[in-house]
Amino acid sequence: MAVTESRFVTVDGMRTHYLEAGPVAGPAVVLLHSGEYGSCAEASWSETIPGLADAGYHVFAPDWLGYGKTDKVIDFADPKGRRVRHLAAAVRALGIESAAFVGNSMGGTYLAEDLAGEEPLFPAAVAVLASGGGFIPFNEARSAIQEYDLTEAGMAKLLRTATYSSRLTDDPEFVAWRHKLSLEPGAWQCAASARLRPPATGAAPAPPDHGGEHFGRKDPIAYERFRVPALVIAGAQDPLREPGYADEIAGRLPDAELHVYDECGHLPNLEHPRRFVRDVLSFLERRYRTAE
Repeated sequence: MAVTESRFVTVDGMRTHYLEAGPVAGPAVVLLHSGEYGSCAEASWSETIPGLADAGYHVFAPDWLGYGKTDKVIDFADPKGRRVRHLAAAVRALGIESAAFVGNSMGGTYLAEDLAGEEPLFPAAVAVLASGGGFIPFNEARSAIQEYDLTEAGMAKLLRTATYSSRLTDDPEFVAWRHKLSLEPGAWQCAASARLRPPATGAAPAPPDHGGEHFGRKDPIAYERFRVPALVIAGAQDPLREPGYADEIAGRLPDAELHVYDECGHLPNLEHPRRFVRDVLSFLERRYRTAE
């Protein structure tokens, strides 16, 4: 099994952490993690990296600005834009000129929005969107995740809400590990900062946002403008999205494949890791590696 290394690169004065594995000469794959409390590259991709690296891919999994071991910086005026620009700069600093990009949840949404823009910052040859994009309702499940209180019981509730089965939350070692990751100094403050709202102005309060993702508002992503092949992976029982959202996304993408996992919530890369890796590898072998 390939060894995963923990490394740092300084980008615009900010210390940026990333995981790296696989042969240096292999095709590059960049993994973009989700944005729940305590999330980071290790939390999202610990069961994905070995499979991709062992298949010959050179894998990079960075921590977004404000998450994991990357510097805890929040841009209140443009949190999403700052994160995307910083990560794109980190990719350039690592010498990655073209790569397959795989994003889960927040990572998938950020990736989709960038690739649908006029001048994408990410040098993506292909894209995998796992529970990313689509209308994001502010429902009971979202509210439960937003209320994380930095306790181990709170982490168990967060994971139980986001996932379909109890396999992960029934594992006390996994819950304790995820809880420990959430205690990285400054990480809670960066994630919680999005919940701050200005004083009331008499208008109805707007739905909260999280790192630039606005809940309860129309999905703004112009999927039709994608220039690269995409694989969409979704959980059939995702409590943080509406039923059928992935079918709509795949239908709007010019060149897309779709996998909907039954008995799966919002984290297919963690809930069905073997199937996730198998499906991603199949897509990369057919749509990415053959073009190298």
